[in-house]
Amino acid sequence: MSLKLHALQAFVAAIEDGSLRSAGKRLGYSQPALTKMIKDLEFELAAPLLVRNARGVIPTEQGRLLLEHARRVHTEIVQARQQIAQLGGVMRGELRISACAAGLSRLVPQALRSFAAEFPGIRLRITEACFLEQLEALRSGDADIAVASLPAQLGDGEFQAHRLMSSGMAVVARRGGAHTRACGLGELVDANWVHLGAAGDGGCARKLYEAAGIHAEPPDVAVNSSLALLSLVLHAGYVGLVPAELLGQALADGTVQALALDLPELSVRIGAVLRADAMKAPSIRCFMAHLQRAAHLFSVDESLHLHAA
Repeated sequence: MSLKLHALQAFVAAIEDGSLRSAGKRLGYSQPALTKMIKDLEFELAAPLLVRNARGVIPTEQGRLLLEHARRVHTEIVQARQQIAQLGGVMRGELRISACAAGLSRLVPQALRSFAAEFPGIRLRITEACFLEQLEALRSGDADIAVASLPAQLGDGEFQAHRLMSSGMAVVARRGGAHTRACGLGELVDANWVHLGAAGDGGCARKLYEAAGIHAEPPDVAVNSSLALLSLVLHAGYVGLVPAELLGQALADGTVQALALDLPELSVRIGAVLRADAMKAPSIRCFMAHLQRAAHLFSVDESLHLHAA
């Protein structure tokens, strides 16, 4: 079997455009030529890939599966070209960073500023996501580096993790709301809690109560962005559990306040997660160096503040 790259490209374009004619025009092929490429793919795979309807073409179940792999092949080829050029000293291409909210507050911006100044030819694309989404983005090739809240165990060698810094946790609520008068966790058992994370990673508020030795099952909602968390705190009266790195952002406009609670020690580890072979890429190695430098500067700055206090 010898699937041709230009045929896969034509197949992807046909699905994206929903029309063989439109796809052919975009790629510079006649409609009959593009139709033949897809027919050849179907013959090689012994499966129907596209079906016609009143509005054009749509993929079959087999076609959707091939589409997923074809896009991955395209991503890998683009990355290979960029990495080959970078190894030759031409630092151009694209670097995709998936970051958790705590990483986006200070660490990633600092690394981006210094990296972009040194390598202006590298386009940077930044997205905010929770941990499970970040792993999927790394697997699919939609992200090169994930700046994430690290779990205790990462897995079986598919990924590598580099610890960067730690962040404490804080509890926030809408200023002037009923929850702001709470002096201890026990007074917030009936509150609706919200935290940054994945829905399947367990209740963060429950873990907080367990660490405090309080037997409670507070309602706990997970969201995947800091904007969603603050929206629930402000407009739905939720109590938010946030990394301390986000406090400045959360308190900036005065509508949210941190609660003065005697909390048990609870912190998150912020680190960079990459595919096992990712450090072969010069742009990724260089960005990792800038991330580590930014983390070091923050740790030094924090130590100076502690000594001054």
